[in-house]
Amino acid sequence: MAVLPLAAEAQTATQRTTPNIGYVYPAGAQRGTTVTVSVGGEKLAGAVAAYSSIPGALLKVSGYDRPPSQKEITDARERVQELQQKRNAGRAKAKAAETEAPRPAWTEEDEKRLADARALLAKRPLRLVTPAIAETVTLQISLPPGVKSGDHELRIRTPAGLSNPVVFQVGDLPEITEPAIIGSVNPPALPAAREAGVRNPAKKSAREIKLPAVVNGQIMPGEVDRLRFSARQGQRLTLAVSARALIPYIADAVPGWFQATLALFDAEGRELAYDDDYRFNPDPVLACTIPADGEYTIEIKDSIYRGREDFVYRLVIGELPFLTGIFPLGSGPQTAATFDLSGWNLPSDRLTIPADNRSPGTFLFAVRNQGQLSNPVRFAVDNVPEVMEAAQPNQTREQAQPLQLPTVINGRIEAKGDDDFYSFEGAAGQEVVAEVIARRLQSPLDSVLELTDAQGRRLAFNDDFDDKGAGLITHQADSRIMFKLPAAGKYFVRIADGQHRGGAEYAYRLRVGSPQPDFELRFVPSTLNVRAGANAPATVYALRRDGFDGEILLGLKDAPRGFFLSGGRIPAGQDKVQVTVTAPPSPFDQPIDFRVVGQATVGERQVARVAVPADDMMQAFLYRHLVTAREFKVCVAGRGSPARLLGDTPLHLPVGGEARLQVAALASRGVNTIRAELSDPPEGISIKRTRQTRDGFEIVFACDSAKAKPGLKGNLIVNTFGERPPAKKGKQPQRTPLGTLPAIPFEITAPLAKR
Repeated sequence: MAVLPLAAEAQTATQRTTPNIGYVYPAGAQRGTTVTVSVGGEKLAGAVAAYSSIPGALLKVSGYDRPPSQKEITDARERVQELQQKRNAGRAKAKAAETEAPRPAWTEEDEKRLADARALLAKRPLRLVTPAIAETVTLQISLPPGVKSGDHELRIRTPAGLSNPVVFQVGDLPEITEPAIIGSVNPPALPAAREAGVRNPAKKSAREIKLPAVVNGQIMPGEVDRLRFSARQGQRLTLAVSARALIPYIADAVPGWFQATLALFDAEGRELAYDDDYRFNPDPVLACTIPADGEYTIEIKDSIYRGREDFVYRLVIGELPFLTGIFPLGSGPQTAATFDLSGWNLPSDRLTIPADNRSPGTFLFAVRNQGQLSNPVRFAVDNVPEVMEAAQPNQTREQAQPLQLPTVINGRIEAKGDDDFYSFEGAAGQEVVAEVIARRLQSPLDSVLELTDAQGRRLAFNDDFDDKGAGLITHQADSRIMFKLPAAGKYFVRIADGQHRGGAEYAYRLRVGSPQPDFELRFVPSTLNVRAGANAPATVYALRRDGFDGEILLGLKDAPRGFFLSGGRIPAGQDKVQVTVTAPPSPFDQPIDFRVVGQATVGERQVARVAVPADDMMQAFLYRHLVTAREFKVCVAGRGSPARLLGDTPLHLPVGGEARLQVAALASRGVNTIRAELSDPPEGISIKRTRQTRDGFEIVFACDSAKAKPGLKGNLIVNTFGERPPAKKGKQPQRTPLGTLPAIPFEITAPLAKR
């Protein structure tokens, strides 16, 4: 009987057992130093290597630990009891009469076994440990002195594959790090108040620090970290926390991240400043001018006294530059850009960036003052003519600033309740797009947009437009309107803040003009684990812009020979497609990278876009976000043998009918039944049955007439499983993952009777 090879079993099994990182602590280091870090997660056993996006960094795995399981604890208790009885019996023997029966002798090996059992019991958790962060890998990381400051990525490799990436920051300042708390070690002296998470826990003694510095810490339930430092009158200090910036989303915590709070007290305990977020960013920032020479205390905690190992933070403190905003928020691609800077401890209030033929997109820049680097801010580059909001008032329709389309306006909502009006001449049937880019460039503006005709009649209105490419923004506050003008004449665009706020920092870029159809791509996941010769599933998302709804063809670029992509087509009008990547038959010693490229006809242009690697992250048990990664990595380990699809594709599925697919697979021992299951199938498509054949097996797909509609196209992802006879009579068959088939293109067609 022909069945799938056991060599392919590990593919789906690998997907279930690949390592996953929940946090790294400390989550950064000073360049030019060597640090020990703890990486918490699950399925980390057997970690053999670590990788980072830091050029020249050296990483070494130096340890692994995990809390004991309940079975291990029970076995250890029984072993301790048994060994204690044996030792007591041995002691009694020395006092017993010669006529007594011999008793078992106590040996050095017994002593060692008893010590090991007691050591394991000492590690039993005295608190709830989340399985997703219970295991710990210890790393030694050495950073070169010339490495670039900023955010980088860290991954762990085990025999099962490569982990997801986590943020690891590199900075310029000296670092202070509290001892790590990991899942396998009980924190010392955790008072009951902390364990219960009460609102008035016993505070830890303040730790002395010297400025400037980066402080690394972890917050456990009910805990308040306290730091004490000396400062001089007139010093303007920056205190900035990175917490949510390190771990953007936590799947099993509400609101979905560590919500840090920051407070500053003087020597008498008076609160001088407090913050629980910075504008729309959950991470707090304080700017404080020191009122007098003396000692000051910082307190950092979770807003509702939660805590666990992945509530990790980095606190930057000192007389450091901090940018609160720039204006304008962008420039053209071939012109020098001059920005007005706002913030504190800045080297100047203006910065000019020379023209360097920048491509359209979003970029970061920071400034240095006395050798210290500021926080990065975003600015945009567009290939559309730019204008500045006029100096004269434009708060009414009568004062509206005239525009020549297409254009990008750089403006501000300068006061509470302010409205900015712009006007343009339009033709009948002309399509116009008005889009605000502000929140996506770190502006606090919560925009609203309104389009009216010459008589003041509202034609279109928008508050929030959801951009799935901005995965770190939970309040999508930018507005967008796309509208076909009913007649020739004058039209007005009004922009305002939806919360009636305003100020110099409430800057925006407003693009008005004809649609510019285009697309972006996201490839999920950013780490792809696949066995040699086997298939790994992935999802490619299309972020369609300005009405583009055409077909997108996908392919691999710069991939080593032997890789290929199955199902590389995003159908017209659809926003995503599931694909598979097949690896060559030989494994690779190191993770590799290549690119996924999408090509489409947009109007009369041929457009190619490189997919940005991303991960589908869950927030607070429910919400999902596409969070981009800096690198795309492919890990090819072990060996497999992919099944081969027979027959033509796409598979035509008639509504209310069936379709059959033949799969060629090699024979193997031990598996006597094949099962096939769909992964995230379109509504109405199911597998009716799987039947083994001489050369492999046949899958029969069914199409529900009540749910499926003709014309739907895409790919089907099928996972296969083998069933072995049960080990004992009356037990269920043993189920073994076999692998993922190549993506199966399909199309739903009209019912057979109607053709």
